[in-house]
Amino acid sequence: MPRQITEERKKRIDAVLSRRQRDLTLIMDNIWDPHNVSAVLRSCDAFGVAGVHLYYTDSQWPDLAQKSSASAKKWIERTEHVDAAEMVAELKGQGMRILRTGFSDTARPVMDIDFTRPTAVILSNEHRGTSPDLARLVPDEVYIPMQGMVQSFNVSVAAAIILYQAFTQRNAAGMYDQPSFSREELESLKTQWYSR
Repeated sequence: MPRQITEERKKRIDAVLSRRQRDLTLIMDNIWDPHNVSAVLRSCDAFGVAGVHLYYTDSQWPDLAQKSSASAKKWIERTEHVDAAEMVAELKGQGMRILRTGFSDTARPVMDIDFTRPTAVILSNEHRGTSPDLARLVPDEVYIPMQGMVQSFNVSVAAAIILYQAFTQRNAAGMYDQPSFSREELESLKTQWYSR
């Protein structure tokens, strides 16, 4: 039996979908902690990211089914990858600039990145950093300036800070004021979301 949906919920879904950003995404690079993954997905939902890419080659995608905090996963599209070169080529073919988090001498502070451009940001494994296969293909790094003794944020906190910076720029540019999906794509997405 189809799930009944109220007009109020339909309006909420329509409003959210109209602000989803199809050309802003994150790549989760073997992030194993389900709490971190859940928190990243919540930030994606909060800042209007339509979908993420999952690059899992030596870590299993965390089981979020039993996590009450994982409710955001049903609102974020997920594309799985096991081949770094194919994933990077696919994203570049969509016009995406790809960045990874890092602290090399050429890394740029997050405030200096133009997030109004189509952008994908790689968030790497909590312990090992960026996978070597991805690091070879994506030399451009971004970092979050920190003023204390600790060098880096938890991956989910870093995701939220980066996405907030992107949201601030895109919102100021009016990019949330008009849908980034075509009318046909929006109608298809609405049909899917109404049944979730």
